[in-house]
Amino acid sequence: MAATPGTSPAAERTVIENCAIATVDADDTEYASGHVVIAGNRIESVGAGRAPEGLGNVAARIDATGHLLTPGLVNTHHHFYQWLTRGLATDHNLFDWLTALYPTWARIDEPMAHAAAQGSLAMMARGGVTTAMDHHYIYPRGTGDLSGTIIRAARDMGVRFTLARGSMDRGESDGGLPPDFAVESLDDALAATAATVEEHHDPSFGAMTQVAVAPCSPFSVSTELMRQGAELARRLGVRLHTHGSETKEEEKFCHELFGMGPTDYFESTGWLGEDVWMAHCVHMNDSDIAAFARTGTGVAHCPSSNARLAAGIARVPDLLAAGVPVGLGVDGTASNESGELHTELRNALLVNRLGAHGEAALNARRALRLGTYGGAQVLGRAAETGSLEAGKLADLVLWRMDTLAHASIADPVTALVLGAAAPVTASFVNGRRIVEDGRLLTVDEDAVARATRDEARRLARLAATA
Repeated sequence: MAATPGTSPAAERTVIENCAIATVDADDTEYASGHVVIAGNRIESVGAGRAPEGLGNVAARIDATGHLLTPGLVNTHHHFYQWLTRGLATDHNLFDWLTALYPTWARIDEPMAHAAAQGSLAMMARGGVTTAMDHHYIYPRGTGDLSGTIIRAARDMGVRFTLARGSMDRGESDGGLPPDFAVESLDDALAATAATVEEHHDPSFGAMTQVAVAPCSPFSVSTELMRQGAELARRLGVRLHTHGSETKEEEKFCHELFGMGPTDYFESTGWLGEDVWMAHCVHMNDSDIAAFARTGTGVAHCPSSNARLAAGIARVPDLLAAGVPVGLGVDGTASNESGELHTELRNALLVNRLGAHGEAALNARRALRLGTYGGAQVLGRAAETGSLEAGKLADLVLWRMDTLAHASIADPVTALVLGAAAPVTASFVNGRRIVEDGRLLTVDEDAVARATRDEARRLARLAATA
């Protein structure tokens, strides 16, 4: 067999066979019993039946009978630091929730950010996430290298990662929601963002770390930071991310402050385009959806968080019908305490069926596509990951389907999406196994749990005495 382009002929191989496979390729190819061969950090072959005979350098062979193999899940929106403030402000809408929690979040320092990143990443990785992102936008003065410690946590965990380097420069005195001591100046935010990109962003195929420019939201950021942030991102060749159209209150805020709705405001500041993705996009009219489709702007759909904060139901079926790229997001765990992405497959399907399209809104395979290929599209990495195809990066997950929770469901994709959370027997990122039988191989989960507990308590003490 010829080597897949980009792999060395001498690369070590891992063979996975005898499993159901959902490739999530353009044709939604599936195999009732098939194989995948990993060579180095790439997928060498995918197909029906057993792997080809005579393969050399086979370091591991997995008999995956009773399993479903899928692309790794791709998370498109998160706030890792919120791992330390789960379970607070549980009966609030977005603006009240932010107002309640900003004074606590503004005390975040480097050890807290590191522990929170570890907790957030560990919870996702052990549940099938192979590509993660973090939108971090709180940088209190004198609290250390927050971006660097988050990136190091992702590197140690072994996941593919995008840091969306956020910023805020509109504090309470300027009509924003964050306290003034939690925001940066315009110049400081732009300079720090540029420095983060220059130090950490890897534009190459297969990069493990990338950086996006990500001012927080219209109600916490000046128009000038939005505009200059977009110019900075395009000058440096990186993607752009922010929150958009999350609540009715946000829409009212934009009309009062800017004289236009969120989508028109984003377009006026250079924030629509194929290099942009927005979180939430719940309150969008037909014109807004058309603008996203026309410009190729992506959406991170966060159904659990939107429900937790009573924000509403995003028009995902209409976005998809218009050709808008849509992925799934956990969002911060102060508004989605589970911290898991695989449960968002089910929640996306169920929540969207409560909308105008009823039972036709989403099916199990469309939900799986949102969580894999759709997420890769949104992050600008669909040529590299998000589907099981020869030549793509070996980011894949083996879900166990023969236990009490799923064994009586004939269709494994339906079982994965609508059944209980499936155990992860193996998760591979860049060809490296990072999960085995539901446990992380790269970090000590118990040590992470202790660190997050200790840092959450320290943060609570600091906030209480401030």
